[in-house]
Formats: sequence, C-alpha cells, structure tokens
Amino acid sequence: MLVKWLFEIVGFPPGAVMIAKEVPFMQSTATGKPAGKIDLVVASDAEATKWYGLEIQAVYFSGGGMKDDFETLRTDTGESAPFPGKNRRPDYRSSSAKRLMPQLQVKGPILRQWQSKIAVAVDKPFYENIGGRSPKAKQDLNAGDVIWLVPELRDGKLEPWHWEVLPLEKSYEKLKAAEEGEFSEFKRTLCSQLRPI
Repeated sequence: MLVKWLFEIVGFPPGAVMIAKEVPFMQSTATGKPAGKIDLVVASDAEATKWYGLEIQAVYFSGGGMKDDFETLRTDTGESAPFPGKNRRPDYRSSSAKRLMPQLQVKGPILRQWQSKIAVAVDKPFYENIGGRSPKAKQDLNAGDVIWLVPELRDGKLEPWHWEVLPLEKSYEKLKAAEEGEFSEFKRTLCSQLRPI
C-alpha cells in the first residue's frame, strides 16, 4: 500500500514502476564496503530516470521484553489474544528523535544533492505524537525534501490517511517532538537528584 501510494503521489504511471530494497548509498572510509542503505527505492523505470527513497519507521516499545508474550501466543488456543504479561508502552521519542532523525540527517542531504527526495512512512499514532499535520500542510512536491506518508489502520487494513511535504529542517523540528525546558526547572530537578559518591 505504501509503495503504491507513493507512486500515485509522485505521478509515476502504474505498471511501469520499479522497486529495489536496501540499496547501499554510502561506503565506509575504512573498508570501502557499504555503510548505509535506503530501505526501499522506487523508480519510474529500469534506468531510474526518476526515483525516490522510502524509509519505513516502526515504533519501538519501552518496558518489559516481548519474548514471553510471543511464546504464550505460540501455544495459546483461546478465542482472543492473551493479555500482555509485562508493562510496556510505545516509545515515540526513541523512535523519532533517536532513530528516525539520524537517518534523515544522513540520507536527506545526500538525496537532495542527488536531486531526489526521501519519503518517510510512519503510522497515524506515531505522526500525531510528533505534532501531527502541519497547520498549512503542503502537498506540492517542490515544497520540501521529505514526503511524509501517514497511513492508519482501518478494519484491520492499512489505508492512506495523510501526506505532506516538508523541508528537511522542518522535519527535524517535527522529529524532536520536544522543546527546550526552563533552566530554573532543570536546575531544581538536578539539585534534587545530586548525591555524593
């Protein structure tokens, strides 16, 4: 669904589009071997006359491990899925600022230099936790470097929900999903936590 949606957005004719997975785009200065890959690349034809990168970012979880839950699912015969055995929550901050932002900071400028763009796919809850739709969302491919694809789950099926184009810099701001706190509050918290060693 994501790949077809991106084809439509960028205006590729259906049926002629090509796709490649995990395409190396950097090489190690020490070994000369591939040192970075783009998740997917969609191209207008076999000569890659026009192409776009596509990164798909899942949400990581914080809390207890999931291994025991998968073991329980493997042997469960109940009518509905068993309740998770450990407390965990989606970690949008780690998934955005710590995982996706560094990828955009490396891949975005290179793709811009190569006169292409990167599309980023995240689900609706993830997107809403990093600020959601821009107040004046632009759906003009010339409006920026990053095409945000945001699907949502409807009736057990992933469906298009929202897309917009942002410059790299605005995408970085979105991924921070936080703003600078007050120094006085930081200092108060710091002093309350300081202990002699």
